[in-house]
Amino acid sequence: MEYTHLSEFEIRPGTLSMWTPQLPAHAWQSDDRPLTSVHADYCGSVDPADPLPGRGRWIGTIFEMDAPLDSATWCETLRRWHARHEGLRTTVSTESAGEPRRLVAGGTEVGIAEEPVHGLTDGTRINEFLSGTLEQRLSPLTWPHCLAATVAHDTDDFTVLVAADHSVMDAYAQAILILELRTLYREVMAGEQSRESVTFGSSADFAVLERANAAELDANSPAVETWREFLADGAMPRFAAHAQRPASADLPQPSVSRKLLDLPDLEQVESALDQVRHRMSVAVFAALAVAHQQRFGDDRMRTAMPIATRPDVRWMESMGWFVNVVPVDIALTPGSGMADAMERTRTALRSSRTANDASWSRVMELLEVAETPRFGISFLDIRVLPGYELVADLRGRTLRAQSYSPDEVFLWIVRAADGLYVSTRYPAGLPAEVMDEFLSAFGQAMSSIVDTVTSADAGLPRVAVQAG
Repeated sequence: MEYTHLSEFEIRPGTLSMWTPQLPAHAWQSDDRPLTSVHADYCGSVDPADPLPGRGRWIGTIFEMDAPLDSATWCETLRRWHARHEGLRTTVSTESAGEPRRLVAGGTEVGIAEEPVHGLTDGTRINEFLSGTLEQRLSPLTWPHCLAATVAHDTDDFTVLVAADHSVMDAYAQAILILELRTLYREVMAGEQSRESVTFGSSADFAVLERANAAELDANSPAVETWREFLADGAMPRFAAHAQRPASADLPQPSVSRKLLDLPDLEQVESALDQVRHRMSVAVFAALAVAHQQRFGDDRMRTAMPIATRPDVRWMESMGWFVNVVPVDIALTPGSGMADAMERTRTALRSSRTANDASWSRVMELLEVAETPRFGISFLDIRVLPGYELVADLRGRTLRAQSYSPDEVFLWIVRAADGLYVSTRYPAGLPAEVMDEFLSAFGQAMSSIVDTVTSADAGLPRVAVQAG
């Protein structure tokens, strides 16, 4: 599954409709449960007068439902989805001073309104319309925080777009909603009741746990010390800062998405990793560190790593923002081969675990650091998702908004059903060839793992990765 921009997904021609959740004004009730630390900070960073609150912030999912579109069935599907997930019928109040307060509406109060968009059938124009609409309508401060769109085709399927402000959806939720909505749609078509499960827990209940853990942190906590060491030079790490050139602040970030390894090659790598008892996550970060060393001459790669924070089975299928950030600091020896790099990376990733359950937002507050991560790497093995093989058949893609940051670089690596993918966004001032050469070196380092393990098993010197 690729993580990409909406503009990079080819929408087939058809009839477009927007689907908007609705609630009566009296439905909103004050809720004493707090927001998570990062949610509260995020709301505080948004200008309520911004005419494009979703610009650079929304995330989403697009796929093709393998059934004809029936408006009444789809409307009931979305209603059930909102009734199931408290996070989708939660918003905030900023009327009083201090931290935003949580407001929650009951599941039986939600209605879904269809808004046909007439005179727009071309896929490219639909894409442009949706991109602009999501920038205008999605905000962490104004409900609804989630919108859906459908494009009905002249075939027995239809395209589905679900987009949300990041405050009510994370990358894991982006992926699992495809099969959840497909299952709900079929249940409604068949006249069946929806599946009940303890795994649809409230994101607000998670916030209670997160804030309680955050309140226990102090300057001497192990997680705070881990971050303090990571930030010893006083700044968040940058990617290839030496190669970046001045660029206008309003330029969109370039984006790259490519398949790094086909499935047969990836399975060879995984077989080799099994022999040396390394996880794919170790291999990915080690290969990135080796590529970083080769291309930029730096033996140390520091990066922030977003991680899923669903600490109990009750939140495994929830819609919400269950994400923390931990520091990863990988130091290599000059000329490191992949064998040594993987050992050092495993140690580094184990060290980062001390920060797994510690709210990075609260840690930054304790360290008096206002800066947010500028270089981040995320890894997801989609095979942890139920029914993951079907996602590719449905043309499933997870989406991110166009970013305009002048200095952020983020990489997303996905182990999908058909291979290993890498997606990235980077500043307009970073030459495209710099990123291309880095990603090529990353792919070469991953491919070298098979020969590295084979040579080690044969008792031969371990093969060092050659500079690209």
